[in-house]
Amino acid sequence: MKNDVYIVAGPTASGKTAVGIELAKQMNGEIISADSMQIYRGMDIGTAKPSMHERQGVVHHLIDIAEPDEPYSVAMFQKAATACIEDILSRGKTPVVVGGTGLYLNALTYELDFTETSHDPVLREELMQKDAAELHQMLFEQDEAAAGRIHPNDKKRIVRRLEILKNEGDRSEYQFRKPNEAYRFIMAGLTTDRAVLYERINERVDRMAGQGLVGEVTALAQKYTAAPTSMQAIGYKELLRYLQGDITLERAIYEIKRNSRHYAKRQWVWFRRDERITWYDTAEYNNDASLIAQAIMRQGNHF
Repeated sequence: MKNDVYIVAGPTASGKTAVGIELAKQMNGEIISADSMQIYRGMDIGTAKPSMHERQGVVHHLIDIAEPDEPYSVAMFQKAATACIEDILSRGKTPVVVGGTGLYLNALTYELDFTETSHDPVLREELMQKDAAELHQMLFEQDEAAAGRIHPNDKKRIVRRLEILKNEGDRSEYQFRKPNEAYRFIMAGLTTDRAVLYERINERVDRMAGQGLVGEVTALAQKYTAAPTSMQAIGYKELLRYLQGDITLERAIYEIKRNSRHYAKRQWVWFRRDERITWYDTAEYNNDASLIAQAIMRQGNHF
């Protein structure tokens, strides 16, 4: 009999953290983060990383495991997340994977084939001169699905995909050919009215600003003067421009909200195509994480 692995997915600000923690509490579980930005130490406020208080005593894995200037790949996540699952199961607990990075979730739920592709160093050098936002828009126009799964600030992977599209046409960067049969994945997605979600995003950005996001970005900019790729994350790149005197703080906050909303929309594009996900409208549960967690538990029992 296969062991159960619960997954809580959805766009940014949809309530995944609270629901995942409540589910883990009720299932005697531990959480494995599937967030490509929460892996970095010191990037706390801007990534909405749950504080120790918010974690309510639930053990979290794959948070604060790398420095902002360290490279971290999908393959590394796949290996680390699988090791975490095995460790959690070996102690009689339930793995609960929580996150909005679609590629990470696919890397875990499929046997991922990192396909070798041709290289175009001339094109790559040309593209690397462009801003990440401009590159992501180019990708969105050429391959909407890829834009949905690649973080808008992951310049290296955006350039790689554009390179593949030019030289090889519509070929997947990663091949998801065969489901991972090692576990029984119980996949839940959180949804709500788009206007409500966008308002949540706006409010969360305002909270981040009040919690000291500018100070966090300032400290990182002083420590990492070369501005590593991680600092191109939403919430960081905009404030870097503010610190450099390119835009006002008011404009930076506006852009963080706008870019976060756009990112949420791209996450929808990615997750909505996955027929394995059972969706839960948080409005129907009055945003009660406990009730949604119980519904996800029933989903697991009905498999």
